[in-house]
Amino acid sequence: MSRTGRLRNEIAQYLEANGVSNTSQILDHVNQRFRWGATMNQVGNVLARDTRFEKLGLTEGTTMAGFRERVCIWALVAN
Repeated sequence: MSRTGRLRNEIAQYLEANGVSNTSQILDHVNQRFRWGATMNQVGNVLARDTRFEKLGLTEGTTMAGFRERVCIWALVAN
């Protein structure tokens, strides 16, 4: 199994259960699910490089601290 095998499979299960989600929601789920967690860069690379995931677009918003934030929206590829 690859280094990110468990992470990839968990993200696929999450997207299958919840449908479309953004990168921040996926990262929060992974960090709650696993004791060792993941970084935003790890999750972004997994999502971008795995053919099971499809980038639908970008969304812009603000964080609780008032910073502008731009995150990608992801879904499973339709078979």
